[in-house]
Amino acid sequence: MSVAVCLFTSDLRLHDNPALHAAVRAADEVVPLFVSDDAIARIGFAPPNRRAFLADCLAALDEALRARGGRLVVRTGEPVREAVRVAARAGADEVHVAAGVSAYAQHRETRLRAALAADGRRLTVHDAAVTALAPGEVTPQGRDHFAVFTPYFRRWRAAPLRTPLPAPRRVPVPAGLRSAAPPARAAVSGTSPGLARGGEQEGRRRFAAWLRAGVSAYADRHDDLPGDATSRLSPHLHFGTLSAAELVHRARAAGGAGADAFVRQLAWRDFHHQVLAARPDAAHADYRPHGDRWRTDAAGTAAWRDGRTGYPIVDAAMRQLAHEGWMHNRGRLLAASFLTKTLYVDWRVGAAHFLDLLVDGDIANNQLNWQWVAGTGTDSRPNRVLNPLTQAKRYDPEGAYVRRWVPELAEVAGAKAHRPWMLPAGERERLGYPERVVELEEGLDRFLRARGKR
Repeated sequence: MSVAVCLFTSDLRLHDNPALHAAVRAADEVVPLFVSDDAIARIGFAPPNRRAFLADCLAALDEALRARGGRLVVRTGEPVREAVRVAARAGADEVHVAAGVSAYAQHRETRLRAALAADGRRLTVHDAAVTALAPGEVTPQGRDHFAVFTPYFRRWRAAPLRTPLPAPRRVPVPAGLRSAAPPARAAVSGTSPGLARGGEQEGRRRFAAWLRAGVSAYADRHDDLPGDATSRLSPHLHFGTLSAAELVHRARAAGGAGADAFVRQLAWRDFHHQVLAARPDAAHADYRPHGDRWRTDAAGTAAWRDGRTGYPIVDAAMRQLAHEGWMHNRGRLLAASFLTKTLYVDWRVGAAHFLDLLVDGDIANNQLNWQWVAGTGTDSRPNRVLNPLTQAKRYDPEGAYVRRWVPELAEVAGAKAHRPWMLPAGERERLGYPERVVELEEGLDRFLRARGKR
């Protein structure tokens, strides 16, 4: 009886899972394997919010497999060693895994292929399992990746996407394989109070509901901070409880300007993945250096982290992050611009803080979005600065988003919530909201001089 292993990584789902689909088709029995990677925890990439969401995902995956006659096999340790051990114990000839783009994922695949080959087994890596279009599927002439989004998007939009695969009806698992219990969300402490639930069923429910009632307005409202009209699917895409390819197909089938705008955001995600796949060091090194001599500003950085900069729109975004482990995309842009261009603090400081809290903390999207805002990445206007007051007027005109997340300003009416320093001194003191850590003009002048633009 033939056996194959499906090693789950960032594809914690049954629907449209190329690695699982191939394993089920290739063998009589399949070992659905997840290895809780000790190294991920050691390097600090498993903070509470993501561990709790992961626990939901694994519990849901195990439940779905049991409904199909199988179960999830969970091991803890070094993934290559554990995968080889499980393959040997089960008598599997082949291990299937989704392709990764980070330096860590690429190194893991290389080592796993070699270790399996030494044991007389083989590794099959499946592209376009984590993204809609595989990194490297479209490239500019003479280069290995696109460095600008617009030409990438033109090619991406015209490229054929694979057809989504059905969930397997049965996943028979060999008997006698040892497994640890999937981790429990309740065992994770230190999570954000408003952290969302994870798991494939929850992701599919959320997407179906948003496709019915939210996507049609997305083109007009995706930057609406108080309206919160985004899909909130990024955690599910990060953990792979939803398939990016399936989302593109279903959004295109729905049609309309909102669906088109949503598909464009999925293309941005693929764009960042193809950049990181080609340039793994962009996770920590400037993609396009400008000779920045970033400031060390402990007090300003602490105020930014705590949501106490004195600029309500920035503080609201940072407090939403702390409470939910998630932040509206427009808020991410404003918070990142304030740290890197108004305070002129290294983008890596902000990116690390986001990774500590974001449930969708994805190396490709987090790091490269931070680089885009800092002007060290793929932005064609690297010196643009997002003015928090102008942005607040445009995207939170009545101050509703600020009043939701900054309780000190909950009583301040209308747009005054964005300029609390204009309130009478006695009222400012009563509210207890902090003073501004820097004047915008001072920060702008400092940044432009540092970039040699003044």
